[in-house]
Amino acid sequence: MPSTAVRTRTVSWLWPLMLLLGAGTALLAWVFVALFIGNQAGWMAVVVALELVFMLRLGTLRGGALRVALVVGGTLLVTALAWWSIASAWLGGSMGLSPWESALRMGPHLAWTLVGLANSAWDWIWVPVAAVVGAWLAR
Repeated sequence: MPSTAVRTRTVSWLWPLMLLLGAGTALLAWVFVALFIGNQAGWMAVVVALELVFMLRLGTLRGGALRVALVVGGTLLVTALAWWSIASAWLGGSMGLSPWESALRMGPHLAWTLVGLANSAWDWIWVPVAAVVGAWLAR
């Protein structure tokens, strides 16, 4: 008769892959949504936090300080990369460059200026909300 016992040992190498997969897909989704609707879509920061929590749980990383730090840090990193990518896509499109060519040529000062001009107060408010929601769910 086959055993129906639950495995007690979890896979510990899977969570970094799931974190990278979740962050990458969240970044792509945010950029596509923002370019489609024509604004920065700051509310996507909460979606990023939720996806990172979900992917780390699927990757069998136990709750605690490490998972909280990864979710909050990942959310902030994906937010910065998404805003950089959106700004470079808009700027590069007007100059005939692809988004990745424009992103590689755009410096941090120009990116910060464009992000500051494009974001509304609501876009900035969504980032700490996403960090708090992600930290609460990741604990």
